[in-house]
Amino acid sequence: MIARLRILLIGCRGQVGWELRRCLAPIGDVVGVDFPEIDLARAESILRWTRQTEPQVIVNAAAYTAVDKAESESSLAMAVNGVAPGIIAEEAKRLDAWMIHYSTDYVYDGAKSEPYVETDATRPLNAYGRSKLAGDQAVQAAGGRYLIFRCCWIYGLRGTNFLLTIQRLAREREVLRVVADQIGCPTWSRMIAESTAQALVKTLGSTNPESFCGIYHLASSGDTSWHGFAKAIVDAMPAGERKCKQIEAIASVEYPVPAKRPAWSVLSCAKLEKTFGLRLPSWEECLGMVLEQ
Repeated sequence: MIARLRILLIGCRGQVGWELRRCLAPIGDVVGVDFPEIDLARAESILRWTRQTEPQVIVNAAAYTAVDKAESESSLAMAVNGVAPGIIAEEAKRLDAWMIHYSTDYVYDGAKSEPYVETDATRPLNAYGRSKLAGDQAVQAAGGRYLIFRCCWIYGLRGTNFLLTIQRLAREREVLRVVADQIGCPTWSRMIAESTAQALVKTLGSTNPESFCGIYHLASSGDTSWHGFAKAIVDAMPAGERKCKQIEAIASVEYPVPAKRPAWSVLSCAKLEKTFGLRLPSWEECLGMVLEQ
């Protein structure tokens, strides 16, 4: 049985952070903090929280996530996503604490045609991806104990995400035009949080916890396009609640945005399953569970 932990959860009001606060509560005393109480762009703000909390586990679920805006705010994105994780990791090492950090499929260029594995070369296509990759590298370079989970197409019932956007647009418009040439693994934020808690319990309960250090892909099973995901969302809405009658499949070039996205974001989670015995349900099954909420 693991002793009660002190857990510092940074980003507790985000999509994943909100779920983490509930999933981590049974295994530790969670101190949740978010912007503006903590400002990841300021080192002194990070140090103040880590040093007054002195946690045994630091979970960094905060990030700069405005992918397109990052193209014009690359310095801020790098400060929050690239520099701050390294500071947190150094503090975790000083405290002899574990750090859990979340990364993204956007560290890859999308040129593959089979699922990415953790050892594949990284080549981000946009400023957001570059900032997240810098964060991964900074956590590793600190030399402490860490788990990095690279996630894909995160959604849930809180915040700003594809699910909520499509539901809103389906109530407002008869026709939606959605990109069909980008493929990924839509992943429910609660599944990420639950898997994190289970991985942490297994790691800390091991006789050799350091052997679990590393990067892991954490995403739903199966894959689809944004168009396929949108169609599944709209089809599940009661007819009386939606105005949408057609979802048109379009190419990425027909929906220009500042940040280039990878065409292929499918992640292999075989390492996660082999190491922790965790395998997330299919994206379709998870979507069904979310919509039942």
